[in-house]
Amino acid sequence: MENRKKLKIAIGTDAFPPTTDGISNVAQNYAQIINKNLGEAVVITPKNPNQLDYRYNYRIYRYKSWWIPSKEGYSVGWPFKDELHQDIIDMNFDLLHSHAPLATSYYFRRVVEKKKIPTVLTYHTKYEYDFDRRIPTKPARDFAYRFLLNNINAADEVWVTSKGTVDSLRKVGYEGDYIVMPNGCDLPITNVSEDDIALIKRKHNIPNDIPLFIYTGRMIWYKNIELILDACAMLKNEGKDFRLIMLGFGADENAIKKRIRKCGIADNVIWTGKILDRNELLGYYGISDLLLFPSTFDTNGLVVREAAACATPSLLVRGSCAAEGVEDGKTGFLCMESAHSIKTTLNKIMDNKSLLKEVGKKAQSDIYISWDDAVKRAYERYYVVIDNFKVKNNL
Repeated sequence: MENRKKLKIAIGTDAFPPTTDGISNVAQNYAQIINKNLGEAVVITPKNPNQLDYRYNYRIYRYKSWWIPSKEGYSVGWPFKDELHQDIIDMNFDLLHSHAPLATSYYFRRVVEKKKIPTVLTYHTKYEYDFDRRIPTKPARDFAYRFLLNNINAADEVWVTSKGTVDSLRKVGYEGDYIVMPNGCDLPITNVSEDDIALIKRKHNIPNDIPLFIYTGRMIWYKNIELILDACAMLKNEGKDFRLIMLGFGADENAIKKRIRKCGIADNVIWTGKILDRNELLGYYGISDLLLFPSTFDTNGLVVREAAACATPSLLVRGSCAAEGVEDGKTGFLCMESAHSIKTTLNKIMDNKSLLKEVGKKAQSDIYISWDDAVKRAYERYYVVIDNFKVKNNL
């Protein structure tokens, strides 16, 4: 490693703070760890009127965008000007790594037309969910799928964060090879102190002797949040007491709150909203007995590793990407994709504190992976991609 050239990597992402989502989190960790320990990384991302880039100790290059006022704060990249492509060329990158197969990947394609630079694309999200839900007409959907597929096919190497993600790649028409490159977790392995637990319980008036569940993530229906709420309503109807922490924010927030009231579980739900302080987040995982994450949308489920960092086990849908590598009753709990199955599983385990603790500890030792380890593995692969690119292009 010492004798090899240190690499300069472009980390491309359509989302970066103040836009917060899973891919934004991934881009930050790649940039931070590469710059700290391995080589040089520059984040390439669309402009955002609320950006606070001075807070970061690495370079962030913003290109032209269209701003869409929304709760989630996304801006849409507009990478069509020639001078933008020259900007990237002049930075002399060894490799372009895009974490978004939309605007920024297209930007990298335009750059590569002018100067051959090896490219990697990590496919993080099941884009067909968003395309089918948000694009109203078939011609527009067909165009979006074509655009997506062309961007994927243009990469020299395609990475996925879990084997299950490959199904989504095949659905959008990609037929090529791929590498599984899992994401890491930026929360350190932590045993949350009894004092911190007591503090949070006092803050929300949580009794000591009842089961405590948590959902963390974007507040969007397609994460199967409805199944969580319906399962909790069934438990309450059976006379069971519990608390459910809802941590996060998103487009369907108000509709979810309405559903909570309709289900009759408002007194059992603690709504924290968006929490950016990682230590505070650790505390909420630490007080929880179980993470409820029945999403079949997520390709990796970072929150499962975050919970594992605090020895909190997860309840996941059998066969989902988030459940990949999780053994039922050993490193987590698995159920079917239904409210009834969630409720039945919770009934079996929610009062068994010793089992929950034992499975949480095993999750911490077996399924947790740090971002340091994940990015080091990716960085090692960059050298292979560059070598393959040179052979392929006779360089």
